[in-house]
Amino acid sequence: MPAPEYGRSLTGLGVNLLVRDMDRALAFQKQVLEAEVVYADPDFAVVRGYGASWMLHADHTYSDHPLTGSLTSAQARGVGVELRLHGCDPDAAEARARARDDTVLAGALDKPHGLREAYLVDPDGYLWVPDVPVAADEGGETP
Repeated sequence: MPAPEYGRSLTGLGVNLLVRDMDRALAFQKQVLEAEVVYADPDFAVVRGYGASWMLHADHTYSDHPLTGSLTSAQARGVGVELRLHGCDPDAAEARARARDDTVLAGALDKPHGLREAYLVDPDGYLWVPDVPVAADEGGETP
């Protein structure tokens, strides 16, 4: 689909992630998150999984963007934002991240808000939180 047509087709909340190395970013998306790459080239990718889709843009595609000065920093990107993938098995995603030597900020745990989740950092420093519901006990409480 041509870029202008694709752009006009977008609705709702859109997520664009700026990445230093497209191949490395896509490897994390596929191998750790088990997301589907709908389209990819050296500049841009569309990724889909768990009822959502998001886009990756290579840093150089933002050369005329107001964020350009922020991209040269070695700091993690998206600090303060959690990219949650509801329905992505956190235990399996954590195991895949560890096998690739990615950063596991926190391993899979059951949380009081009813989700089992892990905190995984991708090669660009974005925080991904795969989660699944925890089964409630007979009283409706999360164990």
